[in-house]
Amino acid sequence: MFPKSTHQYNGILHLLLHFRWTWIGVLYLDDDNGERFVQNVLPFFSERSICFDFIQRLPKQGFTGEMQKLIEEGLATYKIIMRNTSKVLLIHGEIQTMPILRFLIAGSVYLDMSSKPGDKVWIMMAQMDFTSFAFQSSWSIDFLQGAISLAVHSKKVSGFREFLQTRNPISEKEDGFIQSFWESVFECFFSENLSEKTCTGFEKLEALPGSLFEVKMTAHSYSMYNAVYAIAHALHHIHSLKFKQKHFLKFKQKIMVKGQRKKLLNQYSWQLHHLLRKVSFNNSAGEQISFDQNGERIVGFDIINWITFSNQSFLKAKVGKIDPYASSKSILSIDDNSIVWPNRFNHTQPISVCNDNCHQGFYKRKKEGKPFCCYDCLPCPEGKISTQKDMDDCVQCPEGQFPNHAKDGCLLKKITYLSYREPLGFGLTILALCLFLITTLMLVIFIKHQGTPIVKANNRNLTYALLISLMLSFLCALLFIGQPRKLTCLFRQSAFGIIFTFAVSCVLAKTIIVVLAFKATKPDSQMRKYMKKPLATSIVFLCSFVQLIICTMWLIITPPFPDFDMHSLAEEILLECNEGSMVMFYCVLSFMSFLALLSFTVAFFARNLPDTFNEAKFITFSMLMFCSVWLTFVPTYLSAKGKYILAVEIFSILASSAGLLICMFLPKSYIILIRPELNNRDQLI
Repeated sequence: MFPKSTHQYNGILHLLLHFRWTWIGVLYLDDDNGERFVQNVLPFFSERSICFDFIQRLPKQGFTGEMQKLIEEGLATYKIIMRNTSKVLLIHGEIQTMPILRFLIAGSVYLDMSSKPGDKVWIMMAQMDFTSFAFQSSWSIDFLQGAISLAVHSKKVSGFREFLQTRNPISEKEDGFIQSFWESVFECFFSENLSEKTCTGFEKLEALPGSLFEVKMTAHSYSMYNAVYAIAHALHHIHSLKFKQKHFLKFKQKIMVKGQRKKLLNQYSWQLHHLLRKVSFNNSAGEQISFDQNGERIVGFDIINWITFSNQSFLKAKVGKIDPYASSKSILSIDDNSIVWPNRFNHTQPISVCNDNCHQGFYKRKKEGKPFCCYDCLPCPEGKISTQKDMDDCVQCPEGQFPNHAKDGCLLKKITYLSYREPLGFGLTILALCLFLITTLMLVIFIKHQGTPIVKANNRNLTYALLISLMLSFLCALLFIGQPRKLTCLFRQSAFGIIFTFAVSCVLAKTIIVVLAFKATKPDSQMRKYMKKPLATSIVFLCSFVQLIICTMWLIITPPFPDFDMHSLAEEILLECNEGSMVMFYCVLSFMSFLALLSFTVAFFARNLPDTFNEAKFITFSMLMFCSVWLTFVPTYLSAKGKYILAVEIFSILASSAGLLICMFLPKSYIILIRPELNNRDQLI
C-alpha cells in the first residue's frame, strides 16, 4: 500500500526547490536501497540545481563485538554532519534508520563541537515515519524540532481512539503481545514481586509520550488499515466469483471454522494480486482507495512538521501535501506560515545555499573544484547589467540606454552634441571669432598700406586672397559647432576643404612666384615670360578646381548626413554628422597635405634667397606648422570619442590657419605698424 518511490523523490525535490534549498547534506543506509538512491535519485536532483555538501553512509548496525567500530564510525559521521555548512539534511532511510540516528545523537555528547543537531533542518522519508515510536523514553528528541518528513496521505478514522482505549492486558488476556508491550512502555510488571512496580492493566495509553506511542492513527497504521480492507475486498470478489462464475476461476480452497470466523486459505497469490489491481472502494474515512494499471496505490503524501516538547511528547502537524498526479505546478502545496522551524533559526525559514545569492548588478562565476551551485559573485563589467538575482551573465542595455551606477537597471541616454552653450563649444567659438577679427584687422591694415613697398613686393592680390580665405577658414570652423542639420552636415567638410585648399594654393602660388621672381632678375633669364602671364591665378584656380571635383564626387556618391552615434559614449547619444565616406574625407585631407608639402619643398629650396626679398622662410615655417598640425590630427582624430572628435578637427582648422596667419603676416604687420622705417624701397633692394 506504499506509493511509488519516484513520487516521493519527486515530491522532496519540489520541497527543496520551493524553499530554495540548493545546498544539502545527504545520509543514506549502507544497503542496496541506499546505493540505488545515490546512483539513481541524486543525479536526478543534480540535474535540477540541487548540490550536495556531502553524501555520507550511515554506519551499519552491528553485534556487540563490533560496538567499538560502530562507535568510531558513528562519531566520524556525526563530525561530517556538523562540520559542513549545509543547513538542510536529507535522510534516506528505512525501518532501522531512526535507531541509528538516535545512536549518533546520543554519542555526540562526547564531542566538543559548537554545532548541534538542532542546527539543521532534518528531512526524512516516509518509511522512517513507520518507526518513530521505537525511541527509548530516555532519549531526547529535541533534534527533531522543526524537522520535516513525508508520510503517506492519511485521514482521521472515527472510532480508532476509542478502540485503543478498550485494549489492555485485562480485556485481551489471550494476547501476549499486549502484556509484553504494556510492561515495556509503562515500565512495570505483571507479577506479585513487591520489589517491582506492578502493572494494573488500566494504565492510560494517552499518558505515554509520543516518542513511545501515538494514540491517533499514524500514516503507517492508516496504510495497514487500507491494506487489510483491500485484501478483504479482493477475497470477497474471489468468493463471489466462486459461486457465480465457476468456469472463469478455478482454485482450491479450504474453509476452516473456529468460533464464528471463516478464513480462506491456500489461495493462489497471483489470482489475488490480479484482483487487487481492480479493487476500488471507499473506506470509513470517506476516502476512495484504488490502484493504477501498475498495481500502485493512487495516493500522495502529507508533509509533516515535527514540533517537540520538553516532556518527550511531540506533535506531527500537517503543513502541506504532495499530489504526484497533479500538474507540475500543483504537485506541491504547503502553508509556509504554519511551519515551526528549529529554534536555531529564530523561527524564520532557514537558508541553505553554498553561498549567498548574487544580487542585481552582479553575475555568477563558478568556483574551480566546487559543485556547480558554488560560485563567486562578480560585478557586471562596464556597459552591462543584471536585473535579477543569480544571473549567469550580465546583459547589454537596449540601444539608447546605459547602465545605472548599481548596474541593476538601464537609464535613457541623453542626446548631446557640441553646443555653443557648453564650455568647450563656447571657447572654440570665441577663439574662432577672435582669429577672424584679427585676420580682418590685418586685411584692413594691408589694404590701407597697399601702396607701401612691403605690400607691393609680395603680390598684393595673392595676399588679399590668402587673408580672405583665412577669414573664411576661421568662420568655417563655426559650422562644426551646434546641432548638426542636413545642410551643415552636407557642406561643412566640403566648405572647409575647398576654402583651405584655396589658402594653401595661394601659399604655393606665392612660393613659386618668389622663386620665379628671383630667377627673372638674372640677365637673359627665360623666367621673365612666365612673370607676364597670370601664373599665380592659374595655380590657385587649378588646385582649387581639383579639390572642388573631389568634394563634388563626395557629395554625389556618399553625401554626409545627420546621424546618431549610440555606442561611442556610455551615457549619451551623440548627434553628429556621418561623413558618409571616410575615404573621401581623407582624400580631401591628402590633397591639401600634398599642396602643403609641395609648398614646403619649394620654399625650403628657396630659403637661401636674399633676406630682404625673400618670403620663402616664412612660407617654410607656415607649411611646417601646417603639416605638423595635420599629422598630429590623424591619430588624435582616430582615438578621440564623441564631441571631442569635432573639437580636434576644429582646433586643427584654427591652429593650421593661425599658423599661416602668424608666419605669413605677423612679421609684415610688425614692420608696417611698429617699424615703418623699414617699409621702404631701399630695404628691399
